[in-house]
Amino acid sequence: MAGEAVLIAAFSGRALAQSARRAGYEPLVADAFGDLDTQEAAAAIRIIDGAMATGFRTKPLIAALDALASSSSTPPIGLVLGSGFEDKPRLIAALGRRYRLLGNDAATFKACKDPSGFFAKLDELGIAHPMTQSFPPANPDGWLTKRTGGSGGRHIRICDAAVTERRRRYFQKQLSGDRLSVGGVFGSERAHLALTRQWITPSPEQPFRFGGAVSMPDVAPELRRKLESAALSVASAFGIVGMASFDFVVSDRTPHLLEVNPRPGASLDVLDDDVGLLFRAHLAACLGKAQSTDRPEPSQTACAMAILHADRGSLILGTTPWPSWSADRGPAGTLIPKGAPLASVFAEAATADAAEALARARLAELEDLIYEHTQS
Repeated sequence: MAGEAVLIAAFSGRALAQSARRAGYEPLVADAFGDLDTQEAAAAIRIIDGAMATGFRTKPLIAALDALASSSSTPPIGLVLGSGFEDKPRLIAALGRRYRLLGNDAATFKACKDPSGFFAKLDELGIAHPMTQSFPPANPDGWLTKRTGGSGGRHIRICDAAVTERRRRYFQKQLSGDRLSVGGVFGSERAHLALTRQWITPSPEQPFRFGGAVSMPDVAPELRRKLESAALSVASAFGIVGMASFDFVVSDRTPHLLEVNPRPGASLDVLDDDVGLLFRAHLAACLGKAQSTDRPEPSQTACAMAILHADRGSLILGTTPWPSWSADRGPAGTLIPKGAPLASVFAEAATADAAEALARARLAELEDLIYEHTQS
């Protein structure tokens, strides 16, 4: 399969494009940023202007994907979807009628992102989750409001006395505890599963904004078993295939499932290897093909990724001397609004705590570097 073309669509296609390239494929990418490292990894790229503000729209996205497919010397084997489709089952259905979806279909996305049906199914399966309802709580203390189909934590708000029932929002009791995620490839004869620990980087407007993730968290064997068992049970119940992630909060030593993202997510950066194991396994699961019996050597280092946001203020990128450990590198002249994702950093260390600490230090270093090289 080496050298075959594959379509990728995501708000940021960089991680998928790099994994596909490591796995020997020719990634054809439609995304919202067109970052320098995405351009480097992709065989061809089309930027969907305004997608981050409005979400993907059917006609511009299909036009971009058709142009990418036409530019390829060989017909693409299918389309892999990343972030940006969680609340768009009709768009996924339209894409599925035009291309071979290498991942979950519209019905699976809708089922995973419909709060009433999803949490009712968790009750049937005996899987713990926070108290969740479609109407505002009588006492808002300790409650959150979330947007149906939201991801990345940017849509989560703290309830107050003025909160009202709104279409496409639901309400969930807030739990405190460690944030752990089960990521991997599902729906095949042998799942590739791994845990990550995640954290948030709050801002005044977005108190639960996703901040980063690290592999190899120090988790007790019994808790690990519970997390993996719950993920496998839910994946089976919803027919999830390919890369997906299951986000938990561990409260009172019990993992509570918050949400499922039935597509490749941020953990790809910290769980993949140098030959694109996860991308290979994803395609094998989606195409119903047997996977290689080779097993990767267990990693001896923890990997962390963290997102830098433009919290100092909006800026226009200059000619930044990007460090080797940075990613999502915007071209010079790119306008970054205040609070928007600015870049990412990677770090490796012997333990998850050390890798996370190094990533956080690099965030500060990269922030200084970027703001020093802004255009006037």
